[in-house]
Amino acid sequence: MKNLYALVGRNIAYSFSRAYFAEKFQREGLADCQYVNFDIQRIEELPALIAAHPHLRGFNVTIPYKRDILPLLSSIDPVAEAIGAVNTVKITPEGLVGYNTDAYGFAESLKPLLKPQHTHALILGTGGASQAVAYVLKSLGIAYRFVSRTPHLGQFAYTDLNGSLLKKYTLIINCTPLGTFPNTEACPPLPYQHLTEAHLLYDLIYNPEKTTFLQKGAAKGAHICNGQQMLELQAEAAWGIWRQP
Repeated sequence: MKNLYALVGRNIAYSFSRAYFAEKFQREGLADCQYVNFDIQRIEELPALIAAHPHLRGFNVTIPYKRDILPLLSSIDPVAEAIGAVNTVKITPEGLVGYNTDAYGFAESLKPLLKPQHTHALILGTGGASQAVAYVLKSLGIAYRFVSRTPHLGQFAYTDLNGSLLKKYTLIINCTPLGTFPNTEACPPLPYQHLTEAHLLYDLIYNPEKTTFLQKGAAKGAHICNGQQMLELQAEAAWGIWRQP
C-alpha cells in the first residue's frame, strides 16, 4: 500500500497540488507515494476520511478550512499558532499536528520583489491565508491594513479605497478567491486607475497565471506576481515536515 498524502478543501478540482506532487513523486522515483484530493463540504467529514485511509501520512489544508481544522488538532506548531491558521497537517501516533508553510512560501517569494517604497500594504480578504500574509509582513516591518467586504474595527472597506490611500499603500496582496478559475473575470473592486509603477500587486491565486487583478495592475505599470512560486515553496516545506522521522 502506498504512502498517501492529500489536499483537504472544498471545490478543489482546480488545484495544482495533486499534479505538482504527482510530478514530484515521478521525478524523484517515489513510487510508494500518492497524493489525492479530499474534497469535502464540511470539516466534520474529515475524521472519517482519515480513519478510512490508514496509510495517510499527512495533508495540506486549503479554502475554507485553514481555521476550521484547528479543533481537530492534537498540537500545533508555534508559527501556525501565532498565525491562527494551518495549511499543513502531519499524522502522528499522538494525533494531528498542525503547521503553517504558507508563511514561508509567501515570505521567500515576496522578499526579492520588495522595493524601498513598499512600506505599507493592503491585504485583500480576511481568511486563513491572509493571516499568514499578515504574519510575514509584520516580521518584515511592513505596516498593513486588511480590506474586507464586511470590515471590522481597524479594517478598510473596499469603498474606503481612493487615490490618496493607494499612494501610501503601494503593496497590495490579494488573499481572496476572486479571479480563480473558472471565474477568471472576477477581481477585487479596487480603484485600479490610481495604480502606478510604484505599486507591487501580489495575487495568491496561481490559476490562471495572470488574474484580472494582475492584468489591471500591469496595465498601469505596476509590478505583479502570482502565487505559483509560493505554492511550490510551501509544498516543499510541507513535504519536509511529512518526511521528518
